[in-house]
Amino acid sequence: MNVQPDLEFIKTLKQAGGDTMKKCYQCATCSVACPLSTDDKPFPRKEMIWSQWGMKENLIADPDVFLCHQCGDCTEMCPRGAKPGEVLGAIRSYAYTFYGWPSGLAKLCTSAKNLPILIGIPAVIILIMWFLSGAMHIPSSEEFASHGYQQFFGHWDFKWYAKNIFFIVAFMVPAAGIAAFSAFMGVRKMWKSMSDNASLNTEFKPSIKQFATDFLWPSIVETVQHGRFKECTVNTDRVKGHLPLMFAFIGLFIVTCWSLLKNDVLGLFWTSLHAPMSLIDPFKIVANISAIALLYGIWVLWKSRTDMEKRGKASKTFYDWFLIWEILAVGVTGLGAELLRWAGLPALGYIVYYLHLVSVMMLFLYMPYTKFAHIVFRTTAMCFEKYRESAFAK
Repeated sequence: MNVQPDLEFIKTLKQAGGDTMKKCYQCATCSVACPLSTDDKPFPRKEMIWSQWGMKENLIADPDVFLCHQCGDCTEMCPRGAKPGEVLGAIRSYAYTFYGWPSGLAKLCTSAKNLPILIGIPAVIILIMWFLSGAMHIPSSEEFASHGYQQFFGHWDFKWYAKNIFFIVAFMVPAAGIAAFSAFMGVRKMWKSMSDNASLNTEFKPSIKQFATDFLWPSIVETVQHGRFKECTVNTDRVKGHLPLMFAFIGLFIVTCWSLLKNDVLGLFWTSLHAPMSLIDPFKIVANISAIALLYGIWVLWKSRTDMEKRGKASKTFYDWFLIWEILAVGVTGLGAELLRWAGLPALGYIVYYLHLVSVMMLFLYMPYTKFAHIVFRTTAMCFEKYRESAFAK
């Protein structure tokens, strides 16, 4: 077997938290500890040796890398301190950049030194939009009590489409569109790489309906149930963090959809719906519970990550902490903006709401290039896992 190691790839993995990979001496303790490992697929043992040899093409086309949820069992039990979980995290970090589109934006999300630019892009865009809207001023206490943040970008008399929504859509939808298209391009490229690497039969392909019912839906159900997370034995607290986060995002998505429907459809016929939701509104209750769940979930993950770093079981990397701080920013600014509205502090409220818009846009725009990308890439790997065992692939 002739191996041509990619030295630059090895260097990148070391910088992303995989600096302990060379300590691995193939004892297979990690494969014994990992519930994902099988006799014919010794995970993550094979990934560790591929990393040491710089076999980039094998790793970025390996679905097992993305199926790993970094529970930490392998790292905890490794007798050499090779930290297989951290190495796999570094591989995923590289893969998200490798599959990312456009490549310039993907590479921007790989280093802490680019953080001012990562924050600056949405901050400047939203600031320009606020200036162009002509509403760049702080409202009176009476206006703030009546409208909240629903006139942050101003108001016009055209009743069929609110000015505030027009401006928010003008920057949020393109950000989400870029993320969605990048994720699609990355998943498409990843699926082809995995298929080629596994030498699967591509003569027979499932229909869209078959793919959705046989592969996608079971993967989504498995994700919601967090079945694999519950197989962890060491870092069980991550389930307590991931589940609230997942349900928080689902709840906030439902509330956002209802808010758009309430203001821009139903509000055309019942103008009273344009006012901020009351505290006893069912959707407001869901929003507040979701916000609290989001903050609780990210606190658990922050605490878990900090504990692993203190015990020497994890490396402090930008890849891991960027998403934690980003989600924390979304939760704190969102809940903070609401509390400031209740307190009747328009000046401070508008500043915090502006920061909330910036953090939400960052979450959308950088999703395919950060750890948040596991939403689509891990789901794709789970679908592929089921596909490669099906009659279609065989």
